[in-house]
Amino acid sequence: MASPVSLHPAIDHGIKPGNPQFAGGTLHCHCATDQVVVQVGAQTLHNHACGCTKCWKPAGATFAVIAVVPRDAVKVVAHEEKLHVVDPSATIQRHACKVCGVHMFGRIENKNHAFYGLDFVHTELSDQSGWSAPEFAAFVSSVIESGTNPADMGAIRSRLKEIGLEPYDCLSPPLMDAMAIHAAKASGVLR
Repeated sequence: MASPVSLHPAIDHGIKPGNPQFAGGTLHCHCATDQVVVQVGAQTLHNHACGCTKCWKPAGATFAVIAVVPRDAVKVVAHEEKLHVVDPSATIQRHACKVCGVHMFGRIENKNHAFYGLDFVHTELSDQSGWSAPEFAAFVSSVIESGTNPADMGAIRSRLKEIGLEPYDCLSPPLMDAMAIHAAKASGVLR
């Protein structure tokens, strides 16, 4: 029987193991024609479910699934002219297709940032299999800021643990939920 908690299509039915010998592949935007294509020349690291409000999520998904690769392993090989930075003020410069809205990669330009040199990618945009498997869930409480009912958080955390993804927040989950509820109410997402 399927769980009533839907997280993301790539993990809802369990975690697919990665292949440590996998050396990368291509990512495609969702456009029917003239797709943006990004070549990733390395296996991903730190793959995880992310609940933040900045990461791209497919329709209906509660979480994004995102990993990192060395910056020099990412190259746009088709239709780079369709890309734009979603929020130039954000720490992670998310390069998205102007037509379909899919985030193709995120890059940190601040050389003083701890993650400078790593790009963030969504392996679900690839037809190849073998990418590293998701290992944890981050910014779990932040899904409330996207409109998730706070009463669902216990079930969401239970489902994450059930499929092998430890849910993380900066403080204890109830405190992070309280902070996220406050932010969601202040923004009008939650009443």
